[in-house]
Amino acid sequence: MALLSDGFLQELKMKNDIEDIVSSYVTLKKRGNTYVGLCPFHNEKTPSFTVYPETQSFYCFGCSAAGDSLSFIKKIENLDYIDAVKLLAQRAGMQMPDEGYDDSMSKKRRRVLEINRETARFYHSYLMSEQGRVGLDYFHNKRALSIKTIKRFGLGYAPNQWDALLKHLKGKGFSISDMLAAGVIRQGNKGYYDYFRNRVMTPIIDVRGNIIGFGGRVLDDSKPKYINSPDTIVYKKTNELFGLNFAKDFASESLILCEGYMDAIAMHQAGITNAVAGLGTALTNEQVRLISRYTKKVYLIYDADEAGQKALRKAISLFEKTDVKINIPQLSGGKDPDEIIRTQGKARFETMLDTSSNEIEFELLSLKSQYDLTSTQGKSAYAGQAVRRLARCSPIEKDLYLSRLSEELGIEKRSLKAELDEYTKKQSFRNNRRRFEKIIEDDIRIARKESYESSTATLSLRAQERIIGLLVVHPDCIKHCEYLSDDMFTAGFYRKAYGSIVHRINENMSLDLIVFNEEFTDDEMSKLTRLITNNQNSSNPDKELKDCVAIVKREYENSKKQSVAQMDDDAFRKLFNKNT
Repeated sequence: MALLSDGFLQELKMKNDIEDIVSSYVTLKKRGNTYVGLCPFHNEKTPSFTVYPETQSFYCFGCSAAGDSLSFIKKIENLDYIDAVKLLAQRAGMQMPDEGYDDSMSKKRRRVLEINRETARFYHSYLMSEQGRVGLDYFHNKRALSIKTIKRFGLGYAPNQWDALLKHLKGKGFSISDMLAAGVIRQGNKGYYDYFRNRVMTPIIDVRGNIIGFGGRVLDDSKPKYINSPDTIVYKKTNELFGLNFAKDFASESLILCEGYMDAIAMHQAGITNAVAGLGTALTNEQVRLISRYTKKVYLIYDADEAGQKALRKAISLFEKTDVKINIPQLSGGKDPDEIIRTQGKARFETMLDTSSNEIEFELLSLKSQYDLTSTQGKSAYAGQAVRRLARCSPIEKDLYLSRLSEELGIEKRSLKAELDEYTKKQSFRNNRRRFEKIIEDDIRIARKESYESSTATLSLRAQERIIGLLVVHPDCIKHCEYLSDDMFTAGFYRKAYGSIVHRINENMSLDLIVFNEEFTDDEMSKLTRLITNNQNSSNPDKELKDCVAIVKREYENSKKQSVAQMDDDAFRKLFNKNT
């Protein structure tokens, strides 16, 4: 694959300062010569994500994600290499080179997006035709959606035909392979056929305005009731949220997360424009991180049935790992926002939002519903469970909720506090015991690790890492690598990194972190960034590198001797004949 020129990439790096790039997604605070913030790649409450302006790199001490501005954009926007370069080039006002790079994957992505856009047009046009009247009646009469809303969300209808879309797309010049890549057709025993048939259709649009997939719903009792686009090169359902393309502009105060597309659409039609929905799967860490990029307050609206409440509890557990404030409305007069807004109006629904519970209140209400509070036994059991939940709260929250419980149950506050203190004391004893047991386990683990790390194999790996890092920071040290070959390095990342770095030094090419993005995966870029960062300061790089070279060569030669010793007679004879 032809590379973009080093000159172009270096200019791209200079015009896209990493602090500016990252701060578009993460709130950063200055700490000495670095900036820190909450990592956008894993859920956390304490900042472990660090940006290093001096090296134009980032590193997360929580999940080990690392790289430069290009790596960051690739990862956070889920883009391939060329599309990430194009995004940064556009941001910097730079023109992409006319030629000299392979953008086949980028072209494939664009082709899939073009197919999705044309597919959405086809479904919408069919909905608005006489043949699609059944779908339009569903949206109008059953869902009370206006034509304006239908057009705004690009809603449509898939014909009850075997290959209507396929024929339409072929007529527009799209190939079967591209349609398969977009997930809009499938291959069966009798040929290719439309994936969506006889369903009302909802396009899924990303925050950049691209149609990346579809959700389809039947209008009768046939199964499955809902089907969604499969994951493709432009769509991964665990990473996206329906409606965020509209809601992101109103998310500064809060976002409303609900279960279904129609709930989100109904809220938007009613003027509640900060609503989003999941995509047919349970809430994921990726979706939680996506929400936390846009807001610090979220309303969680799930169905009241067992499945909905189970999903709600999972969502609470995911958000509790972040600094996003949770609000949980108690719905009444309808099973979901769509029904409540249609039957009781927007004002009634907004009142439910305004009187939402936080996660503590929600859990207390859930506990309360399990006991008969008209009986002494029920009150006692509920009080015992409630104080156990309050043990995880801050001192102020404990005091406030104990007062509320006292008034609610008619139990003296000091009695409740005594129960809480006793429970806390027992928990402290258990936690201390677990900590002690963990210390013992850690001591054993560390002892085993130290024993392992004293082995020659691990010593060689450490030396290989040091060589890679030192060569990038101090390329003049390559003079000590004259007799060090690629195959002396461990296969995989180490061999690949050493070979690439030596080639670049010998060809007088750039060693800026950005030039490695094309040939290295995200994980490899993280490793390389860590090695470079760890080798920024060396009192005597020449001596360190020579020592590391000696270790790698020695262990490589020892491994070869062991291999020969383990050979059977035939293998040894072949090796002997080959070398004589």
